[in-house]
Amino acid sequence: MTQHDNDTAWPDHKPTALLVLADGTVLEGFGLGAEGHAVGEVCFNTAMTGYEEILTDPSYAGQLITFTFPHIGNVGTNEEDIETVNMAATPGARGVILRTAITDPSNYRATKHLDAWLKARGIIGLSGIDTRALTALIRSKGMPNAVIAHARNGEFDLHGLKEEAREWPGLEGMDLVPMVTSGQRFTWDETPWLWDKGFGRQDKPEFNVVAIDYGIKRNILRLLAGVGCKVTVVPATTSSEDILAMKPDGVFLSNGPGDPAATGKYAVPVIRDVIKSGTPTFGICLGHQMLGLAVGAKTKKMHQGHHGANHPVKDETTGKVEITSMNHGFAVDEATLPKGATQTHISLFDGSNCGIQLDGKPVFSVQYHPEASPGPRDSHYLFQRFANLMRQKKSA
Repeated sequence: MTQHDNDTAWPDHKPTALLVLADGTVLEGFGLGAEGHAVGEVCFNTAMTGYEEILTDPSYAGQLITFTFPHIGNVGTNEEDIETVNMAATPGARGVILRTAITDPSNYRATKHLDAWLKARGIIGLSGIDTRALTALIRSKGMPNAVIAHARNGEFDLHGLKEEAREWPGLEGMDLVPMVTSGQRFTWDETPWLWDKGFGRQDKPEFNVVAIDYGIKRNILRLLAGVGCKVTVVPATTSSEDILAMKPDGVFLSNGPGDPAATGKYAVPVIRDVIKSGTPTFGICLGHQMLGLAVGAKTKKMHQGHHGANHPVKDETTGKVEITSMNHGFAVDEATLPKGATQTHISLFDGSNCGIQLDGKPVFSVQYHPEASPGPRDSHYLFQRFANLMRQKKSA
């Protein structure tokens, strides 16, 4: 124990949070946010900004996020950067793992400290561990199941936590969409945020779009509204008859959490009917994966997944490379794509499939998040591509 000149010992800080991995490994840290414990799959996210958007992305349901960037929370939180549509629920990450303690907010848009915001949303946090080492472990062994626990008194049932982590079945085969989808139909007309102006309204829509909500993000809806769409959001279990009865100019298949094969049991037949109807269709993330399943391809669990705002993707139709925002632990197996489904985008990190297009049909999808939030805007053009397909269909 190191001592001061006055012979007073440094305080011996007792851990107030634990990350307990399924293999029994225990990482000690200091708790923040809500108290309690939560089980999930640990992934790492390489984004340097946008932690509030990331933590409220419904696609992260069932996951514990490790941020590789050490300083998270120093711009605080606000009411505008939340990506969850259903404010009554708390879909999104179950826990957050940080390298350093959260500092006081330093940003003119901040209205709340991240620690207080996490408490209010019921998200358990942990700081003070070597996130580089944890990231290296994930890269080596894959995304582990784990329990994150926070108790101010530092007292834990370690045996019980280890058992819970070991027995949790994991995301493979798990349909998490029911916990994040909207409970009822609603319309959306808010357009993207502009500097010094805030959000706008779409009052002269050109297109009628139905968005199937598997865990949709707000910025997707804003960008759809921004290219001229009146958007009607419907729950994930809405029938194809109900969707097509609304006479949409286009159908959007949203992002979402969990295993696409599990959600696909009820979603794939609907998507097949929509494709068969000839309606222009655009899918993102989980929507992309289930579009792949609908045309006969297979999906697979990834080793470490793609989570970040700096992933290079090549558009094989133009040869251009775009830097993208990603968040997925499953992928379409390119080798299983049938004839008539063309791969349009690939990851330059590992060559995995990042986009498909159906030959001769107004149907396409991408694995990444073109709406970003957070992330670069390289891929915003895809929303205009969707609008162009609808415009062509209407004028045919």
